[in-house]
Amino acid sequence: MKRMASPALHLVKRHVLVTGGCGFIGSHLANALASRGEHVVVLDNLARKGSEENRAWLMQRHRKMLAVEVADIRDDEAVNSLASRAKAVLHLAGQVAVTTSMDEPKQDFDINAAGTLNVLEAVRRHNPQSPVIFASTNKVYGRILSDDSVMRQGCRYFPRDEHMAHGVRVDAPIDLYSPYGCSKGAADQYVRDYARMFGLRTAVLRMSCIYGPRQFGNEDQGWIAHFLIQAICGRPITIFGDGHQVRDALFVDDAIAAWLAALDRIDTIKGRIFNLGGGSANAISLLELLELMRGIFGRLPQVSHSAWRPGDQPWYVADIRAIAQALDWVPRTPIAEGLAKLQCWLVQRFGEAPQRDIRPIEAQA
Repeated sequence: MKRMASPALHLVKRHVLVTGGCGFIGSHLANALASRGEHVVVLDNLARKGSEENRAWLMQRHRKMLAVEVADIRDDEAVNSLASRAKAVLHLAGQVAVTTSMDEPKQDFDINAAGTLNVLEAVRRHNPQSPVIFASTNKVYGRILSDDSVMRQGCRYFPRDEHMAHGVRVDAPIDLYSPYGCSKGAADQYVRDYARMFGLRTAVLRMSCIYGPRQFGNEDQGWIAHFLIQAICGRPITIFGDGHQVRDALFVDDAIAAWLAALDRIDTIKGRIFNLGGGSANAISLLELLELMRGIFGRLPQVSHSAWRPGDQPWYVADIRAIAQALDWVPRTPIAEGLAKLQCWLVQRFGEAPQRDIRPIEAQA
């Protein structure tokens, strides 16, 4: 990809580098950093839907504090140039969908694993004091539970093992499943190992379902926003599987608070890995989200079912007690409140949903 230098880039001396900073979480993080007085440089290839819009939003708010370098994380020259002058590197750039990884596994590896190694090597060789915080994923744990290890009650699955009441602990064995899980898992371990082997100030945040404004969700990634977008635009929602799948959801403002706390406390957490999610208090199934949407929209959306997708977890809830203790952090936004905020932004962005009569949702047996 041809690099396009930002006209303000040469003005920035010691900046915080946010890779993937025009994405959903990255744009919120860049905004928060600039708002608290940091010079921010964003590296993003603008390939993902909504990234151009997020870039315009960032530049409108922080033209004097923020610059955008349009480049790819696989571009050694760009990464070396920006990371060598950074006071910190927050690495969120990546390929984010399991389905895409199955279509293009080599590309997925090049972006997630090799791209992360580019970042680590740039810091190790040119700027070893700079903290590096990496956006990993709960997909490194694989399916977690076999079909006979979960039970169905009401509209959701539960683990049979009572020891998982608080969720999946960060020291649970990783079981890389799908090319995406493999590429992110490899990157995850490289980031930790560069703290052990080379003394870098790194940390890993294995993120669950993060949702909120500025998220352009689709069927492959960002499922909460995707459900709301489909309803707002009057389009049907496809549920893969039976809809009883459970995830823990974390509102983006709470996620950003954790990222900033991790950066501020990097010397006390360096070399560690944390789960970052909503925890058991913010766990929700797909069918339960649809019921919440009935309260938001005054009706149920149109829903169809399709087969389970490879690697889909019937249940995943993050045990967040470790990160809560280390960072003095807790999620503060209940799901109902976060959904209302997301719905408000989406309506402003996409417009009101057309009114139509929709039949009630029928859960699959």
